[in-house]
Amino acid sequence: MLIRDSGRLASLAAAAETTEADTLDGISACGGPGWLLITHDRAATLKIPLYTEEAIALPLPLNSGAEYVRAIADPATDLDYPLKGPFNPGRSQPDVTAVAAVKLAKLSGLLPAAVVVPIAVREREQAVNEMLLTVVEVSDINGYPDLAAETLRLLLRARVPLKSAERAEIAAFRPADGGPEHYAILIGDKSGPALAPPGPVLTRVHSECFTGDLLSSLKCDCGDQLRGAISAIEAGGGGVLLYLAQEGRGIGLMNKLRAYRLQDEGFDTLEANTRLGFAEDERLYDIAAKMLQLLGYRKVRLLTNNPQKVAALRQAGIDVTERVSHSFPDNAHNREYLRTKALKAGHLF
Repeated sequence: MLIRDSGRLASLAAAAETTEADTLDGISACGGPGWLLITHDRAATLKIPLYTEEAIALPLPLNSGAEYVRAIADPATDLDYPLKGPFNPGRSQPDVTAVAAVKLAKLSGLLPAAVVVPIAVREREQAVNEMLLTVVEVSDINGYPDLAAETLRLLLRARVPLKSAERAEIAAFRPADGGPEHYAILIGDKSGPALAPPGPVLTRVHSECFTGDLLSSLKCDCGDQLRGAISAIEAGGGGVLLYLAQEGRGIGLMNKLRAYRLQDEGFDTLEANTRLGFAEDERLYDIAAKMLQLLGYRKVRLLTNNPQKVAALRQAGIDVTERVSHSFPDNAHNREYLRTKALKAGHLF
């Protein structure tokens, strides 16, 4: 695709994860071989000096192939290619179109790395037409998280009796671009005091976890937290559970499974995320705040052990009047995971 900044700067860009030989050939024909952009977190894993902000630009050698690109971007190959480098990262700040390419890869659920090559104004139209490129503005990429929250709409509500909470209703939310979708489960008597706006309403903000919520994985405590929250809200007379499409602390299911493989190699849950090139926690909570506001709530009693979640909701305009402890017994498979959350992420168990 072509990423441009108000018509002044532009780069041809391709996600490193999906780059193939023909992609690199096309980039080379437009002035390549170009640069491989990776995040600071991935660069630190590879012991690359961090000379620039936000992203690191590595010059691609002539005739470098797709395997070379993926070997740098994907930590799954670190054991196969242990002697990477030496690297000579660019010392000038990559332009905004190159940095935006990394952000777009991340938003797409791909590894946060991209192959880019600057393209001159006079060559852009020909490249777009001949290569059938999508054109994306830097401002649209940078503004997407805020726009997704701002344009979120409550589409419908439907009664869905649950095993541990028969008086339950699901409210479905969707941003203007059509996805991803988020859900709220309202539990209790809709006309009762527990669900009366503006609150404080007993609330759990839960990020989806396919492995824990659906498969009852023992690697995390997510399934216990989900089902435990529904039971706690029912026992407390009513409240709201927000179910956010932020799998794997916001990195997506594919990348979470990559992180699981890294954990099997001895890295903890936070180290695995950063080896992939992500922050330790990529989740945003403006979406959760907007969902509560659309439901009429301004105050919550929050079921959580994560102080960062309390702070994020408050920053987004929600009055968290109380943090309600929400923890469950560990097991042999998630004991170190929970220990890492407590010691490194400050969770309160």
